[in-house]
Amino acid sequence: MQIARNLIVRLVFSLALLFALAVAVSPALAQDRTAAMQRVSYGEDRLQGLLYWPGADDDAPLVVFVHGGGWSRGDMRMMEGSAKLEHWQSLGYAVASVNYRLVPDATVEEQAGDVASALAYLKRNAGRLGFDADRVALTGHSAGAHLVALVGTDPQYLRAVGLSFADLRGVLPLDGAAYDVAQQMDDGGRLMQGRYRDAFGTEPARQRALSPALHAAAPNAPDFLILHVQRRDGRTQSEALGAALRAAGTPAVVQEFRGRGLRGHRQINVRLGDPDYPATPVVDAWLARIFR
Repeated sequence: MQIARNLIVRLVFSLALLFALAVAVSPALAQDRTAAMQRVSYGEDRLQGLLYWPGADDDAPLVVFVHGGGWSRGDMRMMEGSAKLEHWQSLGYAVASVNYRLVPDATVEEQAGDVASALAYLKRNAGRLGFDADRVALTGHSAGAHLVALVGTDPQYLRAVGLSFADLRGVLPLDGAAYDVAQQMDDGGRLMQGRYRDAFGTEPARQRALSPALHAAAPNAPDFLILHVQRRDGRTQSEALGAALRAAGTPAVVQEFRGRGLRGHRQINVRLGDPDYPATPVVDAWLARIFR
């Protein structure tokens, strides 16, 4: 009888020890997982690369971010240490930040192709990287907002890499413009006119081809959340894109947040993810809904 009691005590102690170890180790493992970052190439050019941070588990949704920079500068490393990255990781999401070739060495058409190629690489490698390939959201800021809107409305870019709009759950442009290029070049002010000409040229047909609002007839990506600050051109362009998408039967919410000029334009990118920034819960709710 005493031997049996001793065995039971030892068994209970061993189970308690294993449980304590699991509790102590699991958060560390989870932290290591979300902290681990991979840099990979999706093409041969040195700028055709992306940074990838795994989510909480292999079924995590993926948020893909495309940086801004006037189509001629910017870098995927802008995501490192950002409020967006920390916040999305805290929600368990996997995160990717995409580089693309830059004007004048590449065209805007090639940049949109790079975004699509990065998506195709990620989808093909979802099992190895560790995320749910069926739950992918595409977002971008400024010029990146234009590029994700273009990829989300003009099917040729995804089709060229073997994908379709069904491979996305939604598109989130952050304070973009140039959704209607010709209109933007008329209304965008002198500061950006040279940048627009370098990116889009002067041919009306090409400008129309690179205008997401003019591609908004169905089909499109399944869902859009279009955010902007209190810039006149950003407001006008965002509202026009949203209206064109809704007219085609595509769900599209447009919402404005406080912030003026270039400071506000930068703020929506830098502060997104900060719990005190009003856009953060709006994006959280949208991601939770499309990933559900």
